[in-house]
Amino acid sequence: QVPLVESGGGSVQAGGSLSLSCAASGRTLSNYGMGWFRQTPGKERRFVAGLAWSSGSTYYSDSVRGRFSISRDSAKNTVYLRMDYLKPEDTAIYYCAGAFRPVSCVGYACYIQRSTYDSWGQGTQVTVSS
Repeated sequence: QVPLVESGGGSVQAGGSLSLSCAASGRTLSNYGMGWFRQTPGKERRFVAGLAWSSGSTYYSDSVRGRFSISRDSAKNTVYLRMDYLKPEDTAIYYCAGAFRPVSCVGYACYIQRSTYDSWGQGTQVTVSS
């Protein structure tokens, strides 16, 4: 596993924006892909967005497509999740995930699976009030 550290969570009113960051501790983010997941109490951790490192292809869940954007800055060794037009239902703990080992799957069906990822951050709380 590679230690991942998220930052940027917080509280915002509905319609507002937040940006999350994820950095790898002690190594370069050069891997298969990165993802963001979120989890609310009593629910499973669910896919939000994914990024294929080599191609730059991005993937989004239906609930955030058009509002959230995943991106990377290779020079800063960081992956970002820009969240716009936030809704109360976006309230959750957000986790950064990294796939640093070879995987056999490809595309959207691969990135939405938690099993694709071998490294996880500690999570950062995002709270959206109405």
